[in-house]
Amino acid sequence: MRINPAWNIRRLAGVVCIVVAALSAVPYSALGQEKIGNIVEFDKTVHNFGDVQLSDGPLSCTFTMKNISDKPVVIYNVVTSCGCTDVTWTREPVMPGKTGTISTVYTNDEGPYPFDKALTAYISGIGNPVILRIRGIAHEKQLSLQELYPERLLQAGVKSLDLKCGNLEQGGQRSDETNIANLSGSPVTVTFSDISEGLSLDVRPNPIPAGGISRLVFTVTAVEGIWGKNLYYATPLINGKSSGKQLSVYAFTKDNFSNMTAAQRAEGARPIFDTNTCNTGKMEKGSEAVAEFQFTNAGKEDFVIHKIDIDWPKATADIPGNVRSGYKGRVKISVDTSGMPSGEMLVTATLTTNSPARPIVNLFLTGWIE
Repeated sequence: MRINPAWNIRRLAGVVCIVVAALSAVPYSALGQEKIGNIVEFDKTVHNFGDVQLSDGPLSCTFTMKNISDKPVVIYNVVTSCGCTDVTWTREPVMPGKTGTISTVYTNDEGPYPFDKALTAYISGIGNPVILRIRGIAHEKQLSLQELYPERLLQAGVKSLDLKCGNLEQGGQRSDETNIANLSGSPVTVTFSDISEGLSLDVRPNPIPAGGISRLVFTVTAVEGIWGKNLYYATPLINGKSSGKQLSVYAFTKDNFSNMTAAQRAEGARPIFDTNTCNTGKMEKGSEAVAEFQFTNAGKEDFVIHKIDIDWPKATADIPGNVRSGYKGRVKISVDTSGMPSGEMLVTATLTTNSPARPIVNLFLTGWIE
């Protein structure tokens, strides 16, 4: 099978009306509960403090976890990504139907920069750690709305038109959020048209008062047959008029193994690659670089590559069909080096697979462009 690495895009026709309301510059968090492995449900997995001042001092927030299983759940440990973040959590077992908490305090003393800190929670019954995030932007002085939201959408503004929603699994969804500001002296109403399939947007509520700030929550729901890296998009309408710009949301969809037992996971497909890096040596600009990656399926189930995403637009991939247990397979990457800068070349191919052991495999093609 020969595929092109272009991002998969689907569009949902129609116009969706969104309700918007002004918010003061206060902490906010992604709306919508998120289930993890049918064991627990978090009220959020991301807390965004928004724009804060260094003079605000330490910032705190709490993640609430509900036990939705029929057995007690224990939060074994929570590890922070740096010493600037302190964390406490419920130490006793959380009984079915009850809730526990993970609370954190960020020192907010690292300077006037964006911050994004991870809390890695190890929870009983869940094979992979749960990643919680706190983020925001610290400022040395108060800035105007025009400075804070430089990307203009007619009378409104956002920090960026390119948004990231992270990883989700088939059958699931993932939410995140950003702010949208009214930069004018009159209320504005926000709607969206040309919305991609699988994307929903919710701005609360409407209209945005003059000089007000509202939150825009974007949710990506996995669409059957859509794998790997994908771009979702919508066109913002301000007071019914097109802004002429498109809002882009990036997300990555991988396979879902949450309903598999430990034994089923152990017997699942398991690719073993001879190497994950191929060096093509020196080549002239505009020539084709070709790399072949051999592997063996050491698992007991057929190995399937759902999709390959390549981070260079002028590249294609040849991938095998289902590879049976004990059989070998081959992935061939072809790269047109036209337009590449001279010097070291690095192209990454990301495989989305059905292997519980290796749901995502990265292959690297390197070389030197003269």
